[in-house]
Amino acid sequence: SGKASRSLRYLCGIPQSLPYLTTGLPTEVGQFLSFSVKMSRFWLWHLKALLKWGMNTLMKKRNLGRTGFEVAPLAFGGNVFGWTIDSATSFRLLDTFTAHGGNLIDTADVYSAWAPRNKGGESESILGEWLKKSGKRNQVVIATKVGMEVFGGKGLARKRIFDSVEGSLTRLQTDYIDLYQSHRDDENTPIEETLDAYKSLIQQGKIRSIGASNFTAMRLQQAIRVANQNDLPHYQTLQPLYNLTDRIQFEGELQDTCVKNGIAVISYFSLASGFLTGKYRSREDLKKSQRGGGIEKYLNPRGMKILAALDEVALANDATLAQVGLAWLMTKPSVVAPIASATSVEQLHDIIKAWNLQLDEASLTLLDEASAQ
Repeated sequence: SGKASRSLRYLCGIPQSLPYLTTGLPTEVGQFLSFSVKMSRFWLWHLKALLKWGMNTLMKKRNLGRTGFEVAPLAFGGNVFGWTIDSATSFRLLDTFTAHGGNLIDTADVYSAWAPRNKGGESESILGEWLKKSGKRNQVVIATKVGMEVFGGKGLARKRIFDSVEGSLTRLQTDYIDLYQSHRDDENTPIEETLDAYKSLIQQGKIRSIGASNFTAMRLQQAIRVANQNDLPHYQTLQPLYNLTDRIQFEGELQDTCVKNGIAVISYFSLASGFLTGKYRSREDLKKSQRGGGIEKYLNPRGMKILAALDEVALANDATLAQVGLAWLMTKPSVVAPIASATSVEQLHDIIKAWNLQLDEASLTLLDEASAQ
């Protein structure tokens, strides 16, 4: 907990303060204190190791498809970096996320070009600065994307992918990208050309695995067939729109395709732009956030029914609505790590608790029925 961490930092700081603490004391007393503090440092080291072990035991990591990566059951969404939060706040959130065992961080080359005075790449740049400052590159799984219109280009043609990956590597200040994702389908470019470009980048060591985002079941199945027929890399992950309010786009054939082929799902808008936190229950509430405009569509009888079910389950589990909404997603077939963003450390502490929340069958049934489409 935060109090435990502060206590450990205080105790670990005692040895550095020892010369000042023992000034003026008899020699024998000073020697005794020195010995005691050295022993305390030994036990404090073991205590911190034990706390870290306990934290990781509670939060069991999951296989990210066949990428070879193991990730926490919640991914941090970097779309807020350089948009609703600045670099300093982004650094604090990333420090907090990784301190709790989180390791999958999702971004894109286009984030956050939509914000005033932005041109794209802001999120990757902030993440890259944090990677350099923190020295945690080997402790995290970095996922970014290509394909959206930004920097004067779009699509998944070979040249576009080659140009884009160099820009992302530069902004991220890294030599490789763990998961490189097609941000959206490009029907104007042959699938074989796209996958062959990814194969070249994997062989060059610039990317380690690939994923898809916003693909239909038919196009994802086509990509699987092309990869099989031409010895090309497979999409190992899918990033679809999926949450309690948006189910119909993923559930069914697309989800079945992921389950059948071992494709790991990392859903976006996992909290429906914040609607599933319960913060927005009327049109007046939409003024509370820059994202309010995208939430109005949920303010209908079905949306209110979902919030009522979340209220009931949250109360029964001594949890928040956000925790329940994420925990529900984590139980769904093929879903490995829902993506969620936070703009404050308090919000992040809240959603992180979702990965240890176990919902019973009655709670899951209530949520399923309230959100049925």
